[in-house]
Amino acid sequence: MSVIRRPAADRGHVNIGWLNSKHSFSFGHYYDPKQMGYRSLRVINEDRVRPNEGFGRHGHRDMEIISYVVSGTLAHADTLGSRGELKRGDVQAMSAGTGIEHSEFNGSDAEEVHFLQIWILPQAAGLPTAYAQAHVPDEEKRNRLKLLVSGDGAAGTLRINQDARLYASLLEAGANVVHKPAPGRGTWVQVVAGEVAVNGEVLRQGDGAAIDNAAEVTIEAVADAEFLLFDLA
Repeated sequence: MSVIRRPAADRGHVNIGWLNSKHSFSFGHYYDPKQMGYRSLRVINEDRVRPNEGFGRHGHRDMEIISYVVSGTLAHADTLGSRGELKRGDVQAMSAGTGIEHSEFNGSDAEEVHFLQIWILPQAAGLPTAYAQAHVPDEEKRNRLKLLVSGDGAAGTLRINQDARLYASLLEAGANVVHKPAPGRGTWVQVVAGEVAVNGEVLRQGDGAAIDNAAEVTIEAVADAEFLLFDLA
């Protein structure tokens, strides 16, 4: 069993005024051949966007794109006709497939929006485009692993075109959860806030870690914490 930590301080960092973004893996102008992703997980960007600013309409192909809103308001629009505002507890999943254009803006006049942008490689190229979003209250994540996204739409979750599962959790200090990956699968933990111990390895806000060859992954909150857990083929 190995826990390979990706410290927050080692992430790529871009600050262009309206956008302050930290990249766990290579993205845009930040390139590190040793940080090209983990299994099918290709991008985790922690983005903070100023009021009334954002990403104008742009295109993607052949990528599964997930946004997890931590605070503020994220306004989405795309060429499928999907429009909506996402707030705390909201998650969106978009299959870019054969090609989609979308925009993501801060929908507030006063408050920064803070969200994680996640890219997962699809199981095949040229798949149909799709968009969906869902609201998951904090209470459903408290002291448990709450499944948000899956490759088969299990339990009404958002579906992506990859054998991957995304969970979220809010742990109170001293509480723990246990994840049991199937043999051969890998786990990535990304800390959104607070501090946790992952099989004894301490991770703080912004840290991530890859866990391989583990029959169990135990995450214990050293302090109140929020984190995402990816279960990957």
